[in-house]
Amino acid sequence: MDYEKLISAGARAMRPSGIRKFFDIAAQIEGCISLGVGEPDFKTPWTIRDAGIRSLEKGRTWYTANAGLAELRQEICTYLARRMGLSYEPAETLVTVGGSEAIDLIVRTLINPGDEVIIPEPCFVCYDPITTLTGGVPVPVALRREDDFRLRADALAAAITPKTKLLIFPFPANPTGAVMRKEDLEPIAEVLRGTDIIVLADEIYAELTYGGRHVSIASLPGMKERTVLVSGFSKTYAMTGWRLGYACGPREVIGVMTKVHQSAVMCAPTTSQYAAVAALRRCDADIEAMRAEYDMRRRMLVSRLNGMGLACFEPQGAFYAFPSIEGTGLSSEEFCEGLLRSQRVAVVPGSAFGASGEGHVRISYSYSVGYLDEALRRIERFLQEIP
Repeated sequence: MDYEKLISAGARAMRPSGIRKFFDIAAQIEGCISLGVGEPDFKTPWTIRDAGIRSLEKGRTWYTANAGLAELRQEICTYLARRMGLSYEPAETLVTVGGSEAIDLIVRTLINPGDEVIIPEPCFVCYDPITTLTGGVPVPVALRREDDFRLRADALAAAITPKTKLLIFPFPANPTGAVMRKEDLEPIAEVLRGTDIIVLADEIYAELTYGGRHVSIASLPGMKERTVLVSGFSKTYAMTGWRLGYACGPREVIGVMTKVHQSAVMCAPTTSQYAAVAALRRCDADIEAMRAEYDMRRRMLVSRLNGMGLACFEPQGAFYAFPSIEGTGLSSEEFCEGLLRSQRVAVVPGSAFGASGEGHVRISYSYSVGYLDEALRRIERFLQEIP
């Protein structure tokens, strides 16, 4: 069998995840401290775990409706109205297997071969490969450190062509921690109003916004009808392994996404859906407690990084810092490989998130203070070793 000929060109050309590369290496090194994966170190709150357990005890192990439990879709709409000031109906809501499936569904639903997808970079690693697998054309827009990695309206306008179909809008951002406040969003919305460009608003980190509340681009006048919002339970409720997300948007788009979802996975995990109902109804206090802890870690990490000479702008969302390592004279790959070999600390090279991430590394602070403290000590020792 000639497997090279059998495997599709798009799948063969996909880059392996730069995040997982260093995570996998770190897992094989005894005593390694890994700050590479964006996974909360909190247990899923007991209220949520208990609801999942009770659903199993009651024998709720069947398929749900393809779009998700009606009860859960209603709770998602209620939550978005209460916490984000957004108005959606259950018919405009689809429950998915994590936020990543929702992103994939949106791209597959909207993109034809040759359609262009604008992707602000540095960014989450899945946007580019999902686009290329559909035959779409990724159009990266470099975000700049001097803009605190926000998307500027003039940069967006310059990237738009007659082939532009979709803008991926991932704020709060992974890997930079950048946010877009309301005053930043309005110029972006003004560029998009009157076009047929859809916005994929990846808002998985919306609840992890510091120094003010998250504002969704879908809340601005004229934007709801051209936005599909993606979120989920992994980051907000420390439910990564439960694999549950959702998308909300125009029912015409959500309806076709549901057809694709129906053929691909049937429905999201039933136990997770029942647990998510409890999360949305009863866990606002847990959100606040986890955000306060992340905020404390964020301020400690940024202060220590700046103190050791790794210039780091203050991230306002998510749970990542994105310090510059340009002063070391090393590329981001060289820095990460050297740190791993010398001090057994794993962080992710900025180049894993697109070409504009070069010169930086991503450090997750979704870890305990003691764990972060020891990692920072080792990073400082590594810096002292560099000629």
